[in-house]
Amino acid sequence: MLDVAVLISGRGSNLQALIDACAQPDFPARIVAVISNNPGAGGLERAKAANIPTAVVNHRDFEDRESFENAVDEELKNFKAKFICLAGFMRILDGRFVNRWKDRILNIHPSLLPSFKGLHTQERALEAGVRFTGCTVHIVRPEMDDGPIILQAALAVDPEDDADNLSAKVLELEHIIYPEALKLIALGRVSISGNKAIIDKATYPDKGLISPDPV
Repeated sequence: MLDVAVLISGRGSNLQALIDACAQPDFPARIVAVISNNPGAGGLERAKAANIPTAVVNHRDFEDRESFENAVDEELKNFKAKFICLAGFMRILDGRFVNRWKDRILNIHPSLLPSFKGLHTQERALEAGVRFTGCTVHIVRPEMDDGPIILQAALAVDPEDDADNLSAKVLELEHIIYPEALKLIALGRVSISGNKAIIDKATYPDKGLISPDPV
């Protein structure tokens, strides 16, 4: 069983998807804590409703990023977390923190990385006139929205789409592939080679998801 801490900043819809998945009796991971940098994050209430311990490490209470991240790290140790899922965590993690947890931080991003890193992804996708958009679950590296890709899911862009409804469509896909990616990792079916994730072919999920080529 993989003990996971989820870091959030907001409403926690991806957190809820992870909570629901971890509630299944055969799911190989459990959430041991939800930690937020924002004391008003709605996701904290989701965690409490699921009887998951919570902690707030407000970044505004610290003089610099390093001291904030050290405090987060202490909370992770207190909860005995072995793995981190970022679910709408709106703080850029310093390379020292990321390397301390190398290959043990998972993130979901609302684009088909490496395209459209950063914010306002669907607005930028529409401006670029792409035919497909989607979301990506990846292992975190010090560079923003970079790292080995575990799973991706794509959808066609409708000519009538605007940024809001396109974001809502992508969010539905996020709720599917984030728990699936965590499951693969918790089962030990993902290995990291350089900047590529390799998924065991025998257990590769055939669910219409786009992913790096399995071996």
